Amino acid sequence: MNKQEILDFLNSNPIFQMATADGDTPHVRGMLLYRADENGIVFNTGKIKDLYHQLTKNPKVELCFSNGIFENLIQVRITGTVEALEDLDLKKEIVAKRDFLKPWIDKVGYDQLAVYVLRKGSATVWTMATNTDPKEYIQL
Repeated sequence: MNKQEILDFLNSNPIFQMATADGDTPHVRGMLLYRADENGIVFNTGKIKDLYHQLTKNPKVELCFSNGIFENLIQVRITGTVEALEDLDLKKEIVAKRDFLKPWIDKVGYDQLAVYVLRKGSATVWTMATNTDPKEYIQL
């Protein structure tokens, strides 16, 4: 896959796993992509969450997107460093498209919504057919 094909794959498969580290302890959790484009990979969390505190201490992550099709499994793994975005318009855009966030935002306000972007990540694509091949990396 080239860069654009990877971005298309991410947007078509928006549920992903994110790995972080808290000291020497790894943590992995499921996440929901907001968007992936030439400006980076955007996702959000709450500032009350462990994830927020982990990213504040160590913004290095690995993301793993999958098509979930066992017979033709494709995984795209992306490593990089995230940065926080304090963009109220973007936060409002995200909440407008995610009804499940609205009651929480009404209660706590937009300040508690943490939005991140991963720019210039390094992606590698894995399939069963390429399982034992050397990894190739694509800069996003």
